[in-house]
Formats: sequence, C-alpha cells, structure tokens
Amino acid sequence: MTGSQETGRLFGRRTVVAAVGAAGVAAALTACGGSDSGSPSGTAAEKPAGGGAEAGGAAAGAVLAKTADIPEGGGKVFADQGVVVTQPTAGQFKAFSSKCTHQGCAVKEVANGMINCPCHGSMFDATDGTVKGGPAKQPLPAAAIKVEGDSITLA
Repeated sequence: MTGSQETGRLFGRRTVVAAVGAAGVAAALTACGGSDSGSPSGTAAEKPAGGGAEAGGAAAGAVLAKTADIPEGGGKVFADQGVVVTQPTAGQFKAFSSKCTHQGCAVKEVANGMINCPCHGSMFDATDGTVKGGPAKQPLPAAAIKVEGDSITLA
C-alpha cells in the first residue's frame, strides 16, 4: 500500500469516527433541548393529565390509589397515568400533571411539600402546583380526580 492510499484510509476512518461523534452530540442536545412549552415526544408520562382518557391513557374512573397511599404533606407520582397526587393537609387531595412545564420531563417525587423534577431541578408547590424553584416558569396544570370513600380515581 502506498503512502497516499494509507493516508486516504486513515482520513476515511477519522471522518467516520468524527461523524458518529457529532451525531451522538446532536442526539444528546436534542433530548435536552426544546422550548419551555414542553410539547415534544408524547410518552405516557407526558400526556395531558386530568382529561379522563387523555390522562396518560388511563380511563376516567380508573382507581389511582387508596387515600392511605398518599402521605399527608406529601404525595405520589403515577407516571403511567401522567399525574401526581398530593395531600397537602389531612383529607385534602390535589392532582397535577406529572409533566414538568420546563422541558417536559416527568416529575419523580414529592418531598417537603414540593413536587420535584430531577432533570433541571424545578420545584412546584404540592398545594397548588405553582413554581417554587426554576428553571420552570409555568405551574403544573391541575388534573381532575375524585375522592370517594377511600379511593382516588381519575375524574
């Protein structure tokens, strides 16, 4: 093999490696990017909450939990249904979309009166869904639930 053939082969490999690396970076930036409207992908955890059958694919009337499953002063995320249910005070239950309004990540926990998004650190008040820590600027939308006896269902 001549020197120019070897140079051409190495250049070709380098080009392929660089292109693959650039594609990976572009994919990572696309996954983390987006607008504050948070309207991209459409996974079950990102579908609108509180709209009956639209709430993550669960039908209205589907039992989410027993009231005893939701700790007072805390809450529980129902990722498959796209909702988070909280109990700010004894016997008072609230529900919100589990989709962060910053970039659409699913919130993961309710702790210390806050609904927390792990992606960029947004925090929402568990009582009313308002933003308590950014980068999110919009509150979590309320979701419709019904509490009957000891059951919490999607309304």
